[in-house]
Amino acid sequence: MAAELGMTLPMIMAGPTVMLVVMAMASWPLSTIFERYGARPIMVMGSPVGAAGLLIMGLANGPVSYLLSWIVLGLAGAGMLTTPAQIAVTEIAGEKARQALSVLILAGGLTSTIVWPLTGLLQAEWGWRTTTLAYAALMLVVCMPLHWTALARRSRQGPGEKSAAATAAEPAPIDRPRFVLLAMSFAANGFFTWGFALTIIILFEAAGLDHASALTAAAFIGIAQWAGRMVDFLGGRHWSGFVTGLAGSVLFPLSFIVLLLTSNFVGAMLFATLYGIASGITAVTRATLPLQIFPTGAYARASARLAVPLNLSFAAAPPAFAAIVTSAGPHAALWLAFAISIFAFCTLFGLLLLHRRTDGTSQRNPIPNADLV
Repeated sequence: MAAELGMTLPMIMAGPTVMLVVMAMASWPLSTIFERYGARPIMVMGSPVGAAGLLIMGLANGPVSYLLSWIVLGLAGAGMLTTPAQIAVTEIAGEKARQALSVLILAGGLTSTIVWPLTGLLQAEWGWRTTTLAYAALMLVVCMPLHWTALARRSRQGPGEKSAAATAAEPAPIDRPRFVLLAMSFAANGFFTWGFALTIIILFEAAGLDHASALTAAAFIGIAQWAGRMVDFLGGRHWSGFVTGLAGSVLFPLSFIVLLLTSNFVGAMLFATLYGIASGITAVTRATLPLQIFPTGAYARASARLAVPLNLSFAAAPPAFAAIVTSAGPHAALWLAFAISIFAFCTLFGLLLLHRRTDGTSQRNPIPNADLV
């Protein structure tokens, strides 16, 4: 793509960063729309917008049209990717939302396993432009009909139900301190996981592993991530979301300590196991913990707003970690990831303490909390 469009590789790789920033900017305004109208109409509209973004990319002839395609894809992503899908699942599943979200996260874990090799095969056979246009067509003929037919519909209110509708339209409150702590924890985890992914193989090789061993250990992270996602699927109904979330947060710094103290293949595999399980657990926690913290009616709004700092951290991590690796070396990036993982654990633990204290206080003295978002 870089050669054909006359662009540098860093500029090409900036495309996903642009998409994530646009997703972050669009997520907050969409939060109230999700809450009022549900996920179905937004995801139905997101499909043709996504198709348009891929169409622009497939026909791009330079930097302007290429970056424009990522802007359009960012708007589509805010309306039809991970967060909207999670909102849609909670609308369908109702009281079984947590179990349904666990299944969704498990299925999402197969994305790279299936789509990356498939895209590589199609690109080798057709080229990147035709492959991109084929995916645009799939958005229209597969995704949009599924969103239209499979997602939950919101029933319309009759004339005599106006007062009830007005009451239902009142937004459920979201406690600001808990929201901020959860957003900080999620954003911190997102920052070092997205940034650290750039340096894993480099760190393995810096620790003394040959390239083949480094690739093997890095590839094993995907298997461990799947195992981590299975943890909540198998035991989520018996455990609090805080239990699994804190377990994942503890495993991250432990994995970094292993990598700091060992320099052989066994240590690399142990790191990959701990890190991968932690990543898998955290992916589920991002979807399910808001269900436990915020009122049921506020899940859509809270999830969409939590996507803002999360997507911004995703966008900032790759250039930040690339700059650190270039200027200070891979081990500096490892120490940074370790420090941020400690911060992520502390904020999540602080959220648990605040959640317990706030719930206990509200039960003894149910006065509305004015500090809301």
